[in-house]
Amino acid sequence: MSWKEKLPKIRDGLRNLGRANPEATRGFGGLSKAVKEGGVLDFKTKEFVALGIAVAVRCEDCIGLHVETLIKAGASREEVADVLGMCIQMGGGPSMMYAAKALDCFDELSAE
Repeated sequence: MSWKEKLPKIRDGLRNLGRANPEATRGFGGLSKAVKEGGVLDFKTKEFVALGIAVAVRCEDCIGLHVETLIKAGASREEVADVLGMCIQMGGGPSMMYAAKALDCFDELSAE
């Protein structure tokens, strides 16, 4: 399944969870908004951190969502690849596998 096919399914799953437990998902949404809008780091840098964590914890759905957000934030392929290099350095072989998935995702979603 392509990333363009996966992302709507990921969002459908999140909406389904939100209907089942609106309090928890609203709370998480509030936390997400607060950390992305506040602080000294810019939004794109924070999304690079989120992508690095997504690769490290091997969350393919998270990778897709954060790569999509990084593309919208103007991240270049070179910037993403640089972040993925740090993921590999910190996480070894398993992170390399998920870094490859992240770069595939970037290439597919940025090809529009």
